[in-house]
Amino acid sequence: MSKVITMIPTRLASKRLPNKPLLDINGKSLIQRVYENVKKSVPGDVVIAAGDEKILEEAKKFGAQAILTDPSLPSGTDRIAAALKELDPQGDKYDIVVDFQGDGINVNPKVNLPLIEMVERTNCDIATCGMVFKNEADVEDPNMVKICMGVRPGEKEARCLYFTRAASPYIRNKEKCENQDFYHHIGIYVFKASSLKKFVSLPVGVLEARESLEQLRALENGMTIRAQLIDNIKLIQEAPADINTQEEYEKALKWIF
Repeated sequence: MSKVITMIPTRLASKRLPNKPLLDINGKSLIQRVYENVKKSVPGDVVIAAGDEKILEEAKKFGAQAILTDPSLPSGTDRIAAALKELDPQGDKYDIVVDFQGDGINVNPKVNLPLIEMVERTNCDIATCGMVFKNEADVEDPNMVKICMGVRPGEKEARCLYFTRAASPYIRNKEKCENQDFYHHIGIYVFKASSLKKFVSLPVGVLEARESLEQLRALENGMTIRAQLIDNIKLIQEAPADINTQEEYEKALKWIF
């Protein structure tokens, strides 16, 4: 059985909502609620990869393990890799690393369970997930990232060939095309531990810089990413999946207790 660890990257410096991890959500901080949701849903260890001392102090209050990382690290992926290196310097303690975002207060951590299984079953480097676009207009939105993958009718997973902000893949012949769905990438990742180490050692990719999508770095360097299609990511349908703005914070307060 694989040895799994879930790392929760978080930091205070948010342009849209400063000190976000410490926001009070009806009696508990945002980071505490995220940690508790993960702890009861995903097997293995759960560790907070903290970019600030104040997050360490908060983690101690509710009994979570947290590791301080350099606040200037460019991404959550770099943050979990740095924390994991400190936690497991020999690199032999864990097989699989789940990257669970520190603001995902209403994301159901159980979506990671089939991704863990997919890494074990297929030996892919990275597992992620996507949803079928319901609104055709969203396909044109560059803020909504698309996965290009060949999913046949009845299938729920496939190898990811590309990620893009453009409306893709193009449908050349609708009469002969058996699958005309577009897939919205949901930014949840499960890594083989060795693949995470490799990924953060690679330079920024050409396509990554062009689209501003770090997962393209993995594809440019021959790493395999598979995605599973899911229907729902939320614990509470009325509340936002994560908190990035004051408006989302105020809405979360109405539903999360």
